[in-house]
Amino acid sequence: MSEKYTFIVACQESGLRLDIFLSRKDLTLSRSQVKKAVDEGMVLVNGLKIKAGYKLRNGDCVHLCKKAAASCQVLPEEIPLTIVYEDPFLLVVDKPAGMVVHPAPGHHRGTLVNALLFQCKDLSGIGGVLRPGIVHRLDRGTSGLLIVAKSDEVHRGLAAQFKRHQVQKSYQVLVYGDVEGEQGRIDAPVGRHPVDRKKMSTGSRRGKEAITRYRVSERYRVATLLDVDTETGRTHQIRVHFNALGYPVVGDNVYGSSRRISAIAIGDPLPRVEMRTMTRQALHASRITFFHPVNNTEMTFSSPMPEDMARLCDFLRRRNHLV
Repeated sequence: MSEKYTFIVACQESGLRLDIFLSRKDLTLSRSQVKKAVDEGMVLVNGLKIKAGYKLRNGDCVHLCKKAAASCQVLPEEIPLTIVYEDPFLLVVDKPAGMVVHPAPGHHRGTLVNALLFQCKDLSGIGGVLRPGIVHRLDRGTSGLLIVAKSDEVHRGLAAQFKRHQVQKSYQVLVYGDVEGEQGRIDAPVGRHPVDRKKMSTGSRRGKEAITRYRVSERYRVATLLDVDTETGRTHQIRVHFNALGYPVVGDNVYGSSRRISAIAIGDPLPRVEMRTMTRQALHASRITFFHPVNNTEMTFSSPMPEDMARLCDFLRRRNHLV
């Protein structure tokens, strides 16, 4: 079964590109997915096939036929999974560091989706064949809280909250260096790196708005533990923002500069040696607040700092007291 939608272009929407217009609707479709639908003839404007870049006019009638998600072919796997909360509509899970969220090239098994399919038989299909139930993601090396939808209706409701920046996400982040000031706000667009397309950057010409707020939790001289809130959810946002600020995330081998890291604590090499044992970015999604998409109740969940980060912070804390 496919889903059909009809939209009438309002006066204030006149002049928008067709793909931008549709990506702003609560359809859980990205701009690239909209373009694919247009190219496949699944979108009509005033009954005619049109290009994704078509500039809409007031009163235009836009029809979209959205294909139903294909049945999921990802195999369930009995993988230990910490479920923080579950009801008939959604789950909140605590993802361990090292677990990929959904199957991708090079990671076809052992993912969060494989574990979810074993634990839960009813997941939303909006994410498609490889991403059932997945509303938002965390990087492989990032640990912490994720919301999973059990139905398409719940998925749409949660996706709309993320789109309107109504979901509050907080992180514990350990960065190299002694961060200046007690709190701050980073407002720097994030987009694809101009040279390395696998990385993100604040220097992209097509960067999207990205805002990160932070407060100092503890100082260890050679490193700082931060409480971080994100107002937007760009790919690698926290890692890119703090690297651009000159305080790369401890353990981040993608964005952390080895030259800057090697220069830290030259007079006392032990903390540097200990920090190198952190084999993933020291980034933990510790708290999430959202409104239940069915009963509109505000819900907040927290996750304690994982053992690897806690152990490193304890070492740095004790070492700091000795200096």
